[in-house]
Amino acid sequence: MPPIPKLFIFLFVLVSSYFTITTDAGRAIPEHKPASLAARLKVAENGSDSSNCWESMFQLQACTGEVIMFFLNGETYLGPSCCQAIRTIEHECWPNLLSSLGYTTEEGDILEGYCDAAATLRPPLVVVPNKGVPNVGG
Repeated sequence: MPPIPKLFIFLFVLVSSYFTITTDAGRAIPEHKPASLAARLKVAENGSDSSNCWESMFQLQACTGEVIMFFLNGETYLGPSCCQAIRTIEHECWPNLLSSLGYTTEEGDILEGYCDAAATLRPPLVVVPNKGVPNVGG
């Protein structure tokens, strides 16, 4: 091969490499800062509702006995604080948090359904009118 075509090919590769390098160097690459652990876990710095997730997890740990009896013996009662923790975890926290705590999806759905129903079935407050009590104010 004569030296002229080799030189032409070499110069072509050199110039195209130069343009590729300068084109990539001219683009601004956004700096990616990874989120902190607190941000990834949604831990609130100012005490907002996400701290309820942590409190609810500890409350659920405290009522683990009730939950075990609920599933093993068929007891149909979970205390109000236990249900409040389950409702908070299911409605306000991370998706599938109960699954990450060792409960299956079905168990989480059963607990959520029970506690949601228990919250709506509470007896209403009965207001008793003041019969026979004199009106002192006037």
